[in-house]
Amino acid sequence: MATVTERNGAFQIVSSAGYNMDGKQIRKTMTWKPAPGMTKKQIEKELERQKYMFDERVKKGIFLDSSIKFAEFAERWFTEYAEQQLKPKTIAHYRALIPRINQSIGHIPLDKLQPLHLQAFYNELRKEGIRRDQRAQSKIDLTAIRKEQKLTKVKLSAAASLGVTTIDAAELGKAISQESAKAICNALGLHYDEAFETIGKSTLSDKTIRSHHALISSILERAVKWNILINNPAKRVEAPRMERKTPSFLEEDEARRLLDALDKEDEQKQTMVMLLLLFGMRRGELLGLKWQDIDFERETITINQTIQYLPEKGVFESTTKTTTSQRTVKAASYTLQMLRRHQAWQAAERLKAGDRWTDHGYLFTRYNGDPMQPDYFTSWFKAFVRRNDLPEDIHVHSLRHTSASFLIADGTALTTIAQRLGHANAGTTAKIYAHAIQSAGAAAAEALENKLLIGVKDQSKTNLA
Repeated sequence: MATVTERNGAFQIVSSAGYNMDGKQIRKTMTWKPAPGMTKKQIEKELERQKYMFDERVKKGIFLDSSIKFAEFAERWFTEYAEQQLKPKTIAHYRALIPRINQSIGHIPLDKLQPLHLQAFYNELRKEGIRRDQRAQSKIDLTAIRKEQKLTKVKLSAAASLGVTTIDAAELGKAISQESAKAICNALGLHYDEAFETIGKSTLSDKTIRSHHALISSILERAVKWNILINNPAKRVEAPRMERKTPSFLEEDEARRLLDALDKEDEQKQTMVMLLLLFGMRRGELLGLKWQDIDFERETITINQTIQYLPEKGVFESTTKTTTSQRTVKAASYTLQMLRRHQAWQAAERLKAGDRWTDHGYLFTRYNGDPMQPDYFTSWFKAFVRRNDLPEDIHVHSLRHTSASFLIADGTALTTIAQRLGHANAGTTAKIYAHAIQSAGAAAAEALENKLLIGVKDQSKTNLA
């Protein structure tokens, strides 16, 4: 049976895990600290329960003590917690962050991990050259050099172990990964610096640094809940500050230019962009729409699911970002007519595809009825923006920001906007769109002055004259 020793208001519980090869007893320890406000009787009762549970875990060999290294515990966190509780996209994002974290603090036992270790790590993340995903762009005529060496694109792609599309992109002067650029240089016998230039930032964004902190804190908080640590050292470190950027959105004249240009695109693209503008949906929510979510009689659209993509999983259906993102919004007559047209267009496409069509019920699909890959739509929209000389900083998510900004300018209540966007509350909407609210307030003040004080202003001008 486990033994208990009280130390500074906490209880150290020790249990025997048998003997090692030298005949020495193997002892496992854990520390339990009563919650504030517990009575003496409650502490005694809970302490007995903790002793029993700890003893059982030690006997079954499933106990983790505080000397476990961060990297080892992080892997347990992924397999025993994250994979059961978090979305695949979130897990993939965290998996991409953990190598850099483990490189810095993975070797440190949990009970030795201090706030200073974390602060030093965050400071390191702010240094130049920390990014591993910088891009490269050719600054010479790669096509001419390839032809001089009598290489076809196929032969060069084989020599560099890259796809032909990557070779195409490099020769057209498009951005490719540094690794791909170096592979091309090796295949052509060129030095990287003479053939390519590195583009983009070499530092991590504030948001990315904050994501590292969030992951570390989540892992350590789970260690506290599993009674491995008494407290979470990440809570004693100030989270990296993140400056809120003003969302990019279209002005009224730019939105009109976009709509004019949209007339030249196919039915599906037109409908997709219009829905993003009219309802402020997220990209995944748009692609996740099914015909069963459109109620033509009640004139509503229900957002229930999203379409996501991961390289190792392909295109898949997932739940919305949060529970409040599941919502039903009213649709005006123009939207319903547009959706009827799109439904007829899709029916014609289904006939063209014949037995290649698989009906999944989605509004927006590939040629065979399968859900659309989200990045395909993003790539098309980028090209659409360039072709039509629209602002360079406009991207798919800008359509959501444009929708919200127009509603704010029109005087729509923030609670209504929050519901349409799927925000948890109006406070979230107010934080994101503070710029639009301020502009709308200034316009409203001027409009009120013009309406109420026009006579006073005219009189004032007369007196000055």
